Amino acid sequence: MSYRAVLGQRSFVFADLRDLMAKASPPRSGDMLAGIAAASLEEAMAARFALADLPLRRFLEETLVPYETDEVTRLIFDTHDAAAFAPVASLTVGEFRDWLCSEAATGAALARLAAGLTPEMAAAVSKLMRNQDLILIASKCRIVTRFRNTLGLPGRMAVRLQPNHPGDDPAGILAATIDGLSLGCGDAVIGVNPAGDSPARIGDLLRLLDELIARFAIPTQACVLTHVTSAIGLIEQGAPVDLVFQSVAGTQGANASFGVTLALLREGLEAGRSLKRGTLGENVMYFETGQGSALSAGAHHGVDQQTLEARAHAVCRAYEPLLVNTVVGFIGPEYLYDGKQIIRAGLEDHFCGKLLGLPMGCDICYTNHAEADQDDMDTLLTLLGTAGVNFIMGVPGADDVMLNYQSTSFHDQLYIRELLGLRRAPEFEAWLERMGIADADGLLLPGQGGKALLAALPGRAA
Repeated sequence: MSYRAVLGQRSFVFADLRDLMAKASPPRSGDMLAGIAAASLEEAMAARFALADLPLRRFLEETLVPYETDEVTRLIFDTHDAAAFAPVASLTVGEFRDWLCSEAATGAALARLAAGLTPEMAAAVSKLMRNQDLILIASKCRIVTRFRNTLGLPGRMAVRLQPNHPGDDPAGILAATIDGLSLGCGDAVIGVNPAGDSPARIGDLLRLLDELIARFAIPTQACVLTHVTSAIGLIEQGAPVDLVFQSVAGTQGANASFGVTLALLREGLEAGRSLKRGTLGENVMYFETGQGSALSAGAHHGVDQQTLEARAHAVCRAYEPLLVNTVVGFIGPEYLYDGKQIIRAGLEDHFCGKLLGLPMGCDICYTNHAEADQDDMDTLLTLLGTAGVNFIMGVPGADDVMLNYQSTSFHDQLYIRELLGLRRAPEFEAWLERMGIADADGLLLPGQGGKALLAALPGRAA
């Protein structure tokens, strides 16, 4: 079915819903690379006019990726909650945008609606929004999850402590972890991207982090970001796996390029829960997403990258994760060319994830060959802080020496906390006070807590 719009004296025709969605997207290099972007600002605006008049129900009638050949599409349609959708079922995309921006869209109303929305609906309405709309609406969505602490509460923001090392050196990882903890990072997770994928090495890193958490009774969780199959194997061997990690995408083909299926993710969820390591909850999955992955895998089906990102969120939603984050600028300028595109994508991803009911965080990052710098990351950090992001990254010096990209530092989270009054997970905050690292208000102290943590370093006396 084609779609039409008239803008001034010109008439624009869009071949199908995929074409309409792609042409309505804000400019980004990935869609240009795929050959699906609007050819002009006039065409993009015409597409938005046509999209605004489209009934939301249309997304339940026309698939962007075929149902018969794509298990992500089947997941989206087969789990759609018609009762939850009912309050907005009569609206067009434009009317839905107006409703979301109204006072009727309270946090409670948005929570009830989440299961009734498909990712395509979330992506469509985001294309009609300014950045301030994406921020305001996402700020109303509070998604709370639990494992050893409570994440996502109002007025709080967590940090993934990311102590990567180019050689997976235990002493280097431990030193960076202690540095991050002493600056109040780590309540989301202490998460290591391993440089190597040998199960023995990954098991050693898991035990290293588990021993540190147990030694100081830290109310947090650890994760070595290995493939889900490796995590399942390590669980079967008795390794101390807290969270099961996996990168996911928005089509079956893109997930196949990651070596995963929906059934495998379910197996990972069940394996993680079987250990019963959570003390407060059983949200055991950690997912990462990012615009452009389906295009890089040759599995985008002509769908724009932002819509495919929202479809990846639907995959995450099915497994009740503790954490989900978009690694927004990690792939590079081929997909998000500059700081402006990265900022917009970060706000879109966070908005769509929150609208679909996910505990969304963001790796506010860029590669060294992108037209972006740390000022752009400061801007996105500030905007996501006001939007209620669940967590961000804490990387030593903001420079990941293993993955070779730029992110946010241990110190950056101190800025956004002071600016917006954001606190840490309550259990972690209480631990920082007990250790003498922070006071009752969460402010860091120059006390003795850091010295106790230093005792965990190899070669240091306890």
